[in-house]
Amino acid sequence: MKLFRFAVLATMVSLWIGAKDSARAAESVSYPISIEHAFGTTVIDRKPERVATVAWANHEVPLALGIVPVGMARANFGDDDGDGILPWVAARLDELKAEKPVLFDEGDGIDFEAVAATRPDVILAAYSGLSQSDYDTLSQIAPVIAYPEAPWSTDWRETIRLDSAGLGMAGEGDALIADIETDIAATLAAHPELKGKSAMFITHLSAWDLSTVNFYTTNDTRVKFFADLGLASPKSVNDASLPGKFSGSVSAEQIDAFDDVDILVTYGDSMLFDALKANALMMHMPAVSQESIVMLGNNAVGTAANPTPLSIRWILKDYVTLLSEAAKKSK
Repeated sequence: MKLFRFAVLATMVSLWIGAKDSARAAESVSYPISIEHAFGTTVIDRKPERVATVAWANHEVPLALGIVPVGMARANFGDDDGDGILPWVAARLDELKAEKPVLFDEGDGIDFEAVAATRPDVILAAYSGLSQSDYDTLSQIAPVIAYPEAPWSTDWRETIRLDSAGLGMAGEGDALIADIETDIAATLAAHPELKGKSAMFITHLSAWDLSTVNFYTTNDTRVKFFADLGLASPKSVNDASLPGKFSGSVSAEQIDAFDDVDILVTYGDSMLFDALKANALMMHMPAVSQESIVMLGNNAVGTAANPTPLSIRWILKDYVTLLSEAAKKSK
C-alpha cells in the first residue's frame, strides 16, 4: 500500500512539474514569430486563438497539444464509418470532450470560402500539397504554415515541429515528438527480429492484374516510417528513389530486381494475398514465396500506416506485430 501511495504521489508530482514546464514554455514565447517554409516566411504577430488546418493530418498537431481546431479537412480515405473523422482523431476529440470541428470538403481542392468562414488566426498546412496559388489565397485569410521543401514529403516529426511553431508551442511540439519516440522505442524493444530486415511498401495492387509492381520510394512518408521501426530500405528501392519521386513502377517480368526485399507491405486482403502466391512471376520475389507479407486492409488500419501525430500510437503495437510476424518468415 505504501508503495502504491508513493507511486501515485510520484505521478502527481511528475504531472505537476510537466504542467509547470509547459506553462513556462508558453510564457517564454515572444512575438512576432517567423517561420520559414517552401513559399517564404510566415510571420505570426500574436498567439493564435482560432486554428484552422487544411490537407492531411495537420489538425492532429493542435489536437495532440490540447487545442481543438475551428475547422479541418474531412477525411476522404480510410473513414470506415463515413463521418469524415478518422478513429484516432475521434478518440482524441472525445478525450478533450470537444465538439466536431467544421469539416472542409477537399474533394475538389481546398474550399477557401469554408476556411475563411471559420475566421482563423492561423492556418496549418505543414503536410500538404499546396500550390503557390493555394498559398497566396490562404494567406489572404490568415498566416499560413506551409511545407518546408516539397509537397506531401513532410515527415511526422517535421509536421509537428512546424505546426506547433505556428501555434506558438514549439517547446510542447518537441516534447510531443520525444514522447512518441519513447513509445516507439518501448514497442520495438520487444521485437528485435525487425532489426536488420529490409521492407518495401507496394502501392495498391489488383488481384486481377499483377503485371506491374508499383511501389513507394524513400521520399514517401510511409517508407520513411520504416526507419523509425528499425527497418531498412533495400537497395532496389533506394536506387529508384530520385529527388521528388514518390513512387516507382516495374514490370512484373523484372521482379528479380526485388530479391533484396525481406518484408513486403501492401494494401489489400486475402484475395490479393492468394493472387500473389499463385502468380508465376510474383512468386520469384522471396518476400512472396516466403509469405513475409503484411496485408493492410483498405480501411483505417491501412490509412494509419502513413504515420501522423495521433495515428502512430493508435496503430503502433498492431503494425509492429504484423511486421514482426512477416520478419520471422523471412530467411
